[in-house]
Amino acid sequence: MKKQSIVLAVLIVLASALLAGCGSKAEEGTLAFKANGEDFVRQGFVSKDGWAITFDHVYVNLAEITAYQSDPPYDPHAGGEVEAKTTAKLEGTFTVDLAEGGADAAPLLVEAVEDAPAGHYNALSWKMPRASDGPAAGHSLVIVGEAEKEGDTVNFTLRIDDEYTYTCGEYVGDARKGYLEKDGTADLEMTFHFDHIFGDAKTPMDDSLNVSALGFEPFSGYMVIDLDMAGMENSLSAEEYQMLVDVLPTLGHVGEGHCHSENLPES
Repeated sequence: MKKQSIVLAVLIVLASALLAGCGSKAEEGTLAFKANGEDFVRQGFVSKDGWAITFDHVYVNLAEITAYQSDPPYDPHAGGEVEAKTTAKLEGTFTVDLAEGGADAAPLLVEAVEDAPAGHYNALSWKMPRASDGPAAGHSLVIVGEAEKEGDTVNFTLRIDDEYTYTCGEYVGDARKGYLEKDGTADLEMTFHFDHIFGDAKTPMDDSLNVSALGFEPFSGYMVIDLDMAGMENSLSAEEYQMLVDVLPTLGHVGEGHCHSENLPES
């Protein structure tokens, strides 16, 4: 009888351990991280000063991409650190071409975290460092395209050397993103607004977008241009170059949602 009692006690302990293990198993799903240059990149647009711009490649280098279930919700206008106990992070560095695909292509999948904790991811951050290799080697952003106005055509390559970090709140768009259920899928989006650099002819000229945008006219005058930041500083006026420097950190968004951006320290 004593032996049976010992066996029964062992079985109870094992069953309790198994039940505890089942109860503590995390609820997880797949969280996909996407990058989007919007129709401005995929379809082209007219700058605030009348240049019709199309893009062959827009290489952006991304690193330390992290999603957060932030509490309280992150305020990008206030800046600071995201307060979150639950995160999902992509390991590694990724160079993506925002111009990849046709005019109606979907946002690009960067990579997914397949064991992300379920819940609402309402904040997102990433870094935009210089790439160590590949088509953007030595640069954080490389923009390759063509601009045409009144019969003049300029083939351009703009190479951005400055490095940035973006910390953003919740995605703002036609549908809310970041709601991940157990065994489900959800996505978050890093959005880049290139009309901030060139302006947009469809937007009123006195709109803050166009007031702060450089336009394309300062880059015209040559049939082919290939400039890095030092070349742009030499080619543009001091005021024009400062406009460019000021607007580049504003490229990163989450849909129409804003981000807090800072320059990365010189490495």
